[in-house]
Amino acid sequence: MVTRLPRVVLAAPASGQGKTTVSVGVMAALAARGLQVAPAKVGPDFIDPGYHALATGRVGRNLDPWLVGPERVAPMLVHGAMTPAPADVAVIEGVMGLFDGRLGTEGFASSAHVATLTHSPVVLVVDISSSSRSVAASIHGLRTFDPQLDVAGVVLNKAGSERHAGEVRRACERIGVPVLGVLPRDAGVSVPSRHLGLVPADERDAARATLDRLAERTAAHIDLDALLEIASGAPDLADEPWSPAPMSAAPTTAGRDAPVVAVAGGRAFTFRYAETLEMMRARGLEPVVFDPVRDRALPAGTRALYLGGGFPEVHARSLAANTSLLAQLRDAVTSGLPTVAECAGMLYLLEAVDGHRFSGVLPATAAMSSRLTLGYREAEAPVDTLLADAGTRVRGHEFHRTLTTPAAGDGEGGGHAAWLLDAGADGFSAAHGSGSEPTVHASYLHTHWAGHPELADRFAAATHRAAGLGLVATTLPSLPRPRVDARVDAALPGGATPGDEHHGDAEVGDGLVDFAVNVRAITPPANLRHALRGVLDEAAHYPDARTATDAVAAHHRLAREQVLLTNGAAEAFTLIARALAPRAPVVVHPQFSEPDAALRRAGCPARAHVLDVRSGAHLGDADVAALDGADLVVLGNPTNPTGVLHPRAQLEKLRGSGRVLVVDEAFMDLVPGESESLIGGDMTGVLVVRSLTKTWSIAGVRAGHVVGDAALIATLRAQQPHWSVNSLALEATRYAMTAPAARQVAEWTEETSQWREHLDRGLRSRGLPVLASAAPFVLARVGAGAHAAWRDAGFATRRADTFPGLDGSWVRLAVRDPLTTDALLTAFDAFRQSGEAAS
Repeated sequence: MVTRLPRVVLAAPASGQGKTTVSVGVMAALAARGLQVAPAKVGPDFIDPGYHALATGRVGRNLDPWLVGPERVAPMLVHGAMTPAPADVAVIEGVMGLFDGRLGTEGFASSAHVATLTHSPVVLVVDISSSSRSVAASIHGLRTFDPQLDVAGVVLNKAGSERHAGEVRRACERIGVPVLGVLPRDAGVSVPSRHLGLVPADERDAARATLDRLAERTAAHIDLDALLEIASGAPDLADEPWSPAPMSAAPTTAGRDAPVVAVAGGRAFTFRYAETLEMMRARGLEPVVFDPVRDRALPAGTRALYLGGGFPEVHARSLAANTSLLAQLRDAVTSGLPTVAECAGMLYLLEAVDGHRFSGVLPATAAMSSRLTLGYREAEAPVDTLLADAGTRVRGHEFHRTLTTPAAGDGEGGGHAAWLLDAGADGFSAAHGSGSEPTVHASYLHTHWAGHPELADRFAAATHRAAGLGLVATTLPSLPRPRVDARVDAALPGGATPGDEHHGDAEVGDGLVDFAVNVRAITPPANLRHALRGVLDEAAHYPDARTATDAVAAHHRLAREQVLLTNGAAEAFTLIARALAPRAPVVVHPQFSEPDAALRRAGCPARAHVLDVRSGAHLGDADVAALDGADLVVLGNPTNPTGVLHPRAQLEKLRGSGRVLVVDEAFMDLVPGESESLIGGDMTGVLVVRSLTKTWSIAGVRAGHVVGDAALIATLRAQQPHWSVNSLALEATRYAMTAPAARQVAEWTEETSQWREHLDRGLRSRGLPVLASAAPFVLARVGAGAHAAWRDAGFATRRADTFPGLDGSWVRLAVRDPLTTDALLTAFDAFRQSGEAAS
């Protein structure tokens, strides 16, 4: 059989170049033209194919020579291109660097390997943000490294300017490599991430809208016609399409009589290969997807259970709350229901994960760790299991951050190990019910059944036997789906009211896209992480703040006596309240709640002076006059939650004899040039509080400092506990004061400004009042019900009625990338339309 299939591999010199964003954008843009696009991903990745499917409307496929064997790669590509209908073009996203494969194998399973196996031309995606003509030299090396490979073009990503892009383009033309497009640094195309990689598409409510924008931006910056011309130059494929059919006996049942296999899905279980379900159907089984977060019972007539991978640790609270499903699942599995559980699925069978009670089928618990376990594995079945005969060898991969206790495979109460890996035993193989045959196969190892069809054969046989015995999971009556996290502040710590110490982290829930917390990213930047890891070698020593203190003093051009490092901004406000014990403090609102809370705890409750939000929440002369008599005044600049940046000249009017002026500048580092900061010059009677936790994404480290009047600083220092600031915070502070860090913050400042403008423009275009913000968040009046509606749609936003001067019609929205912002705005449109329809 000869198949005509235009195709292209989008690869990169290394990870982090932007190939996923470009690949998804190209798929979406081609699909928007009306083309049938067959998407594929090199390697074992589960997450990218979810975005591929969303972009193209076709199943995302994985092409991995390690998991399925080199001989199956091209046939699986053809199968994907023919199913359900012939595709016009196949777009294959690469993995890591072009030639990076399994270590020690000369690039086995790399993007280049798959391009060679499928005879596909390669287009490189290259991040040019830190170089210019050297880019062409790198491309030349990649192009000539393997003569069998056809590097046919390049997409330049993150260009700083047209001049910069032109320099790189000319260098590429010199070596004969066509430049198919240039994406500027501010193109507004990106995909959010999480601790195991990109956020799964199933978790991104309204993600469709983000892809529409991505398709539009991609089409504007990339020559799709040139890309299609390259794809059309690929030779015909002579490979027969891969078939999911079993090698031996035909299935015993089919159609409506096929035994139901309950397959975990939804937000918590998004990791499974499309071919797995196809192989089940080809063996006379009927896979039915259910959502362990929301569905109260297994699908009717369930005869077997398949629990794939995902993020159960992220959704642990919601999974644990669905007690009716957990109870039914536990009874069914312990009664002998054939059950396969991979990684996340295995965790769901444990007693608990991070303290959240799960099904308790297996006698172990699990917890998140700082260590990522990732890599290809070879495994052997130590005994006969549900999936394999003893001695069967398979290939798979691991991808998790959890550790089990007792360790998976120790056999205690869980039968035998499921697999023997190079590093030892893994998982659980257990027999439940009245027979002696193993019925549960649970392991961290992900396998691809297309590479080992005997696993599918054995599972299907066990399921048909169970169906013949009449073993079926009891179905509970239909119940309404539980609404998780309907109220996020029903009970705050210490009996506090919603208006007292309610922070953005209280809004964040399982599976929600986070617009509530002002932390810039989900992990600190790589250079800072590297610096923090180095501190652990010296963790036996007590913290020494002198080096970091000197670094802060030098950065702000102050004397070291004017600097006090603190355990975040919260400690700074606590020290100010306790050490100064003001008699007539005033906090200017709307404002971050911590200064009020600290003064109250110190027995010095503050009077609130509320700025008029309707007029922009600016500090006017009338407001200054209203503060007469205050011996301590606290306000933010830019202010949380309004984002308003007050002019320094106006703040200076608040200084007075016998008064201490405290300015919270937690977000000033993202203001270009820090133009209105009160740091510097004569700081008599002035204290400025700074925090590193938000900008540097280290909220868990708690690093901040207070600077200003040396006499006041000495008073605060006398109240501070010894070793209050830990070594990690000290190192983070030192690093944040360096020149490379300053350059990084300058880039973030530019990016934040562009992203904030996009959010502001989107809100205003919908007729919503928005305060002019200089911070990484905006305050918008979206109307009653929007906060709850966004939450129901999968978005966490910061309620504003906990701030004096605001009510429930306002929300604070953290600045996020334009694609994620567009999804938020689309969800708001749906909320507004539903209200109009109801009226």
